Amino acid sequence: MKSTLCVVVFCSVLAAYYIYIPLPHTISEPWKLMMLDATFRGVQHLGNLAHSLGLSHHIKVLNFAVTFFGMLSPTSSEGVRVTDTVFDGVQVRVFEATRGSNSELKRSVVYIHGGGWSLGSARMQSYDYLCRKMAEDLNAVVVSVDYRLAPEVHFPEQYNDAYLATKQFLLPEVLAKYSVDPNRVAVSGDSAGGNLAAAVSQQLALDSSVTNKPKLQSLIYPVLQALDFNTPSYQQNRDVPILYRPLMVKFWLEYLNGDPSFIHSLLVNNHTSLDLSQVATSREKVNWTLLLPSTLKKHYKPVVQATGTPKVIQEVPALLDVRAAPLIADEDVLKLLPQTYVLTCEHDVLRDDGIMYARRLEQAGIRVTHDHYEDGFHGCMIFGLWPTYFSIGIRTMHNYIKWLDQNL
Repeated sequence: MKSTLCVVVFCSVLAAYYIYIPLPHTISEPWKLMMLDATFRGVQHLGNLAHSLGLSHHIKVLNFAVTFFGMLSPTSSEGVRVTDTVFDGVQVRVFEATRGSNSELKRSVVYIHGGGWSLGSARMQSYDYLCRKMAEDLNAVVVSVDYRLAPEVHFPEQYNDAYLATKQFLLPEVLAKYSVDPNRVAVSGDSAGGNLAAAVSQQLALDSSVTNKPKLQSLIYPVLQALDFNTPSYQQNRDVPILYRPLMVKFWLEYLNGDPSFIHSLLVNNHTSLDLSQVATSREKVNWTLLLPSTLKKHYKPVVQATGTPKVIQEVPALLDVRAAPLIADEDVLKLLPQTYVLTCEHDVLRDDGIMYARRLEQAGIRVTHDHYEDGFHGCMIFGLWPTYFSIGIRTMHNYIKWLDQNL
């Protein structure tokens, strides 16, 4: 009996040690987040073990765990018709609100899911729920893009999938098929999907063959640059779940098909050192000392190396490609973009990516709504239903859809 009790106590202490991490006091529902993070870290450890043993790619293990219990078939409801189809070779899930007459033109949102360009699906419960809710609340047609993922494909294929599907949907005959008002279409996405949405919006603005341009773009805690991994938000939130700083660097290297050995160079900004002349112009476009308010700069200092590792840019030139890093686009391109919504979270390494983009868009004359959550963390908006229910998830989702309703 005593030995059993000792084992139970030992296991409980071990579990508590693994689960507990110090979190900022302002973060939403910290114990829930600790449990979620412990699960996520556990799966990452299993994935790394499987990878080291040659059993499977660590990203595949992580994606299997993320999607296994939450993949849904296209199930229609009383107010929303759901179908899976293909737009220009790309899988999409379409949510059509059935309220109103067939002749009534509806608003529409093209939604691109997040997941570090490696995880998730339009068929996941969380994204199915979000897009279904958007379609119903907005009486709209929502197209959720199921783009291909790393490690099977790398940049620019994820971007190409998102662009081709969106461009196909914007064709006059396709919009007419779905009874969509061509003047009321938004492009949106979260995290890596926000990255793709921003890149797609830029290219649509430049593409003269696209006659129907989006009215809005809405970006949810987007990742927008890979030149500075030491912005104040990267420094402040490096140890805050669920998106740790090294994990974001791993996602970037996987997306851009870079050598994993470059992780340290990116973490210390060796790839953007002052001796690399080809980086100078792009580096200025992510200069947070000029783009962030003093309330966010706080005591943090820029990390700029005098000499660096030229091999990184030579082998991963996509780090300087605007299709991968929309924040470094020229102002002439930004001036062409539609009205924009940017959602950021205080406890997120990507906070400053979104804020800097919002600032650059404003400087280019674009009307921007910046919605910031002091208690938010990365990924919170998709955690709005059981078993990962967070009040911040409900709040961010509600306000995001409310903004779309008022502006689309």
